[in-house]
Amino acid sequence: MYKPLALIAIFVCVTFVAQAQDSYQKKVKEYLEVTGSMAGFKVALKGMMQTFKQSKSGVPAEVWDEIEKEALGTTIDDLVTLLSPIYKQHLTESDLDEIIKFYRSPIGVKMADKTPIILQQSMQAGREWGQKLGEKVGARLKEKGYN
Repeated sequence: MYKPLALIAIFVCVTFVAQAQDSYQKKVKEYLEVTGSMAGFKVALKGMMQTFKQSKSGVPAEVWDEIEKEALGTTIDDLVTLLSPIYKQHLTESDLDEIIKFYRSPIGVKMADKTPIILQQSMQAGREWGQKLGEKVGARLKEKGYN
């Protein structure tokens, strides 16, 4: 008598947890889409596919097209599955709702649109800053007699 009830209780709990995880993953995927991160992942994936194509030049284009189309669907979903527990450690579903709301606002849309160029320019500035810092450290070490 107790075994069937226990099995039903376990099934209900597992179903509830799976639905909660699925809901959270959907929120993470939506967050990645509205922030422009998903587009970045897709660009990176297409770049990886180009590398694969170059390494296997004998494979017909239609085969690569089929593989790329499949990868864009399943691989991105796999990435969301991998990222969701990381996001869950730091953000609640309610947090994600608020962030998504921001990114759907006019200023959020602008932020998502401008982030790639800001990151690119920031990386360049960071390289310049690091180079100057390296030169200062090198000069200071030289002053102190360390070559």
